[in-house]
Amino acid sequence: MPLIGYARVSTLEQTLDPQLVELRQAGCALIHEEHASGADRARPALARLLATIRPRDTLVVVRLDRLARSLSHLLQVIEVLEARGAHFRSLGDPIDTATPQGRFSLQVMGAVAELERALIRERTKAGLRSAKAQGRVGGNPALRAGDREAIRKLRVARDESYFRKLEAGAEGWLPLVRRHRPAMAWDDLARLVGARTGQPWTVERLKRAARRYVRDGLLAATVLERAPRSDPGDRLLAIVAGMRHADPDLTLAGIASRLEQMRERTPRGNGKWFPSTVRMLLQRAEKQGMIGGPGEE
Repeated sequence: MPLIGYARVSTLEQTLDPQLVELRQAGCALIHEEHASGADRARPALARLLATIRPRDTLVVVRLDRLARSLSHLLQVIEVLEARGAHFRSLGDPIDTATPQGRFSLQVMGAVAELERALIRERTKAGLRSAKAQGRVGGNPALRAGDREAIRKLRVARDESYFRKLEAGAEGWLPLVRRHRPAMAWDDLARLVGARTGQPWTVERLKRAARRYVRDGLLAATVLERAPRSDPGDRLLAIVAGMRHADPDLTLAGIASRLEQMRERTPRGNGKWFPSTVRMLLQRAEKQGMIGGPGEE
């Protein structure tokens, strides 16, 4: 299991040597070095590492704060690693996602993060109710005065809030975008994501989420490229193959049901899907190398 190290310091005046020594002693043959603030999520070296890490590789850091300054960012990076079939280990903390104990520790951290978000929401609501009862005017005085720094901070806070929402549901859309773009058109992919998550997804909502992850280097910029033109048959093959990739245990009848929910027409133009039709498409997709196994129940 190859170990890939990541070492970071905030300024050029600081040295990476202590981290490099620990990472090499841990068995890391390749180490990505970075001089950047931990609060900065758009770090080139980290982005390259996440884009090139392979299945069964393990990302290793000396301490958690070398990778992320916030729990939300840490969980986001680990989600990217899991989507690529890779693991994460912190030498100074009880986190090793290749072990049951490490995964449990990570689950506890995720639960703590969710509790913290819930408490913040409740405190905010309570504060607003109290202010309203006392007749105080809501809002930030600096914002009302048009202060540029206050406006900038508000934009940053809103962007962070949006990113946290994306993180919470990333497992429903991120693997599909990573796997199918740009080969699949956005409208087809939005329907596929909607069928998997059980919630409606518009093309613009999906594009916005993808652009946000591309900005932080968590998705390759190629996902935003224009999809090639394809005939309706190729499109159906891509959709059923995507469903099989997303959920290998989904039965033929289950795929047929999702296609009906997506209002997809069969190759003959009918609205009613049967398992036999799905099996035929999966067999064609297998012949074209789109999936690796036969389309069987």
